[in-house]
Amino acid sequence: MSLFPIFLKLAARPCVVIGAGNIAESKIESLLTAEASVTVIAPDALPRVQAWAASGELTWKQREYRVGDLAGAFLVVAATATAAVNRAVYTEATAANILCNAVDDPPFCDYYFPSVVRRGELQIAISTAGESPALAQRLRKEINAQLPLDTGEWLMELGRLRREVTAVEPVGEDRKLLLHQLAQREVCGFAECPSRLRARQHAQEHGFLPAAEIAQ
Repeated sequence: MSLFPIFLKLAARPCVVIGAGNIAESKIESLLTAEASVTVIAPDALPRVQAWAASGELTWKQREYRVGDLAGAFLVVAATATAAVNRAVYTEATAANILCNAVDDPPFCDYYFPSVVRRGELQIAISTAGESPALAQRLRKEINAQLPLDTGEWLMELGRLRREVTAVEPVGEDRKLLLHQLAQREVCGFAECPSRLRARQHAQEHGFLPAAEIAQ
């Protein structure tokens, strides 16, 4: 089955995690990083999960899962150490048209957690469709080692420059080509940044800016 790659906005979305042990911890952390509204249901929890609950970062219902716990959920993770429980969670989620991941049980997953390389707003996600998480992790380490640590900061400046360009340049092939060219150049936050000067010169040459604004 072919997977559809997607980056999903989860901010304030209700997400339920069944389980709060070693299997669940990293999944909970990923959801919190995405600013989801997380509810964890488990009789016991690791210290970090307890700390997140104590600080109000998530809601912890300290009990076993029971049918009906997924009502209103946008996304579900079944992450207990008992396959039968995870599959029961998946069955309830499926009946309610709620996307569910039963951790380490690919046939009972609507989606997978990829291995992710992060640099600020840049995310590179790797999935093997559950075939080999170990391979995904190895590839993540290799990409992480090759990607400069300041890529996130560079991306932020590139984003600012893109907005500067799109504010004055009309949609078209010229703008598309310029943006692709700028994505290959060094971008900094200063007004005299060579890439910014190049963008202003391009805009002036095409009549989008008066000549006096090139040096600004």
